[in-house]
Amino acid sequence: MRRTLSAVLTGLVILTGAVACSSNGSGSNSGSGPSSSAPAPEVNPAGDIPDNQVYVDWSPADGGYRVKVPEGWARQASGAATVFSDKFNSVRIERSPAAQAPTVDSVRSADLPAVERSGTNVTVGKVSTVSRQGGSAVLATYQADSAADGVTGKSVRQDVERYVFWQKGEQVALTLSGAVGADNVDPWRTVTDSFRWSQ
Repeated sequence: MRRTLSAVLTGLVILTGAVACSSNGSGSNSGSGPSSSAPAPEVNPAGDIPDNQVYVDWSPADGGYRVKVPEGWARQASGAATVFSDKFNSVRIERSPAAQAPTVDSVRSADLPAVERSGTNVTVGKVSTVSRQGGSAVLATYQADSAADGVTGKSVRQDVERYVFWQKGEQVALTLSGAVGADNVDPWRTVTDSFRWSQ
């Protein structure tokens, strides 16, 4: 009887030790596996410009000003404007003569009606004067439908910010657009804060 009880107790001790080792082993393996030690990749909603986007200085061939634009975006001429784009995000830069500095009233009465005529389904928002590192600008916000994608035919609703900078008889309209709901506050601030007139 004693021999049987001793054998049972010995079996229980061995079984308990095996369960404990198995439990500790699996716990340590799950903690040290690649899934827990590797950083999660950044996931950007559609239209968001990545936090690690690099910006490069750009200036027109005849000079006059410079501005940072996202590196790697496609560049094309659109009439008198230069447009940098990636998917449905774009930075449009256009210089024109202007005898007087723009005001909230002049942008609202002259510039925005032209935007409404040239855009699709434009809904005008707020117009205000803002300060940027390179000087003050008149900012007009609005929403509009993007041009249809050449391949898919798809169009998206966009948030648009149009900054008008002025100096010595010239103005530069810096128009930034991206899909509604995209969080591009920081990238757009980087671009607009970088604008500088050449001395």
